[in-house]
Amino acid sequence: MARDSDESIYERDLGRTPANFTALSPLSFLRRAAEVYPHKPAVIHDRVFSYRQLAERARRLASALEKRGLGPGDTVAVMAPNVPAMLEAHYGVPLMGGVLNALNYRLDAATIAFILRHGEARVLITDREFAPTVEKALAELQDPPLVVDIDDPMTEAQKGEKGKALGALDYEAFLQEGDPERPWSLPEDEWQAICLNYTSGTTGDPKGVVYHHRGAFLNAMGNAISMNLARDSVYLWTLPMFHCNGWSYTWAVTAMAGTHVCLRRVDPELIYPLIESQGITHLCGAPIVLNLLAHAPESVRRPLPKPIRVVTGGAAPPSAIIANMERQGFLITHMYGLTECYGPATLCAWQSEWDELDLEGRAAKMARQGVKLVTLHDCTVRDPETLEEVPHDGATMGELMLRGNTVMKGYLKNPKATEKAFAGGWFHTGDLGVVHPDGYIEVKDRTKDVIISGGENISSLEIEEVLYRHPKVLEAAVVARPDEKWGETPCAFVTLKSGESASESEILGWCRDHLARFKVPKTLVFTELPKTSTGKIQKFVLREQARLLEGTAS
Repeated sequence: MARDSDESIYERDLGRTPANFTALSPLSFLRRAAEVYPHKPAVIHDRVFSYRQLAERARRLASALEKRGLGPGDTVAVMAPNVPAMLEAHYGVPLMGGVLNALNYRLDAATIAFILRHGEARVLITDREFAPTVEKALAELQDPPLVVDIDDPMTEAQKGEKGKALGALDYEAFLQEGDPERPWSLPEDEWQAICLNYTSGTTGDPKGVVYHHRGAFLNAMGNAISMNLARDSVYLWTLPMFHCNGWSYTWAVTAMAGTHVCLRRVDPELIYPLIESQGITHLCGAPIVLNLLAHAPESVRRPLPKPIRVVTGGAAPPSAIIANMERQGFLITHMYGLTECYGPATLCAWQSEWDELDLEGRAAKMARQGVKLVTLHDCTVRDPETLEEVPHDGATMGELMLRGNTVMKGYLKNPKATEKAFAGGWFHTGDLGVVHPDGYIEVKDRTKDVIISGGENISSLEIEEVLYRHPKVLEAAVVARPDEKWGETPCAFVTLKSGESASESEILGWCRDHLARFKVPKTLVFTELPKTSTGKIQKFVLREQARLLEGTAS
């Protein structure tokens, strides 16, 4: 039978209406939680806020910003640790149509000034602990934003120092300008920007990564599903909320009506008591956070009342750290992601047959980056030039690439960088990896971190994994060192555990026992490792140090 027109019968007279279509936005999570669980604890800090109170405070913030003349598309920057005001901004700012720019409080004044200028922030909400840096940053701006100070009662209790007030009013007074009954409203277009996050680039100015409401909604749901968040979940904020908006957990915990426990500073002396007193069930952190917990003094540790789910990301946590954490009762899930994909994009999904492995065997499996989150459309490893997918042999390396709704809109005011990042219809992560026969991805290195020695590709992560397994090693990083004969050779920088001592021959001998000969570091340096403001090891600094080294330890 011939059709009357080219239009599908499923499109004819079946359009979008307010009855059957609403933009996806994480704002809906807080509205629902406040309606269904109005009296349930939502936030614990110096006091407890119920979900009704959290929603009212977010609505007050949106209303107060609007009364100051802000509207859709305006940027509101927040310079704060993990305090209620930062969490509230994740709802109040987008509720009035604005874009939240959560600032990395570890950055220097010049970089903060650049971000405020580049992102065109109209309001800056800042914690008084960071007044010295913020004051210098504001002095560099010709048209500074309105400043609102956060005066947190927990500053000293959580080992901070309160600086002077920089603005005309504090945050609590600012909220009083707003209406707690401001109507809930979602964006008309789910592609509308919700957040602006700046990458911690090692060279040049940082790039502004723009998120949209749809991606924030979906990645939050992906996290909630993957980590079994539920109504009785109690999430401890060991991960900075400024980092990819807390890897989307600012929204994910609320989606399930769990409880947020705020924490200004990552310190085992603060973390273990909160685990005990608040019944923590979940937390997140980079490998450096796991390292702090794994090596906390016995006097600080406390028995876990029940197993705690921990998500870690960034570089693969060494299997020795995973094993150490599991012995304490932490259940580790390794996720992989970047600022450009709302934080987590893949996870090392557990397989039942891994239950039969010993602790070291399980840790080795869990150190892989795994498979895509349920809300990511596709994740693949491909040749960066031809875009051909690599075979699933666990050996052939290519570039890890992502595609889907949980990839950024692009880089703010930087179309060239956006075009380059999305070349060929994939987001190019810059990470090199392999795909194992079981389909699990394992990142082997950053593109710039592969060491090419005598024509052989050497993974710095493989060497680091071996070094971390040495019982005396706390941290390790491996970079390329120029070599006249081989072109490059591995140079290892090692930090020993407190109270331990080791010789170069001992550490290098360990490497010889566990690595192919050509992969053994030709140079070894005992030192403290330089880190970025987000706790990542600064390999570009180490590469320069390696270049300037004299002599060779082999």
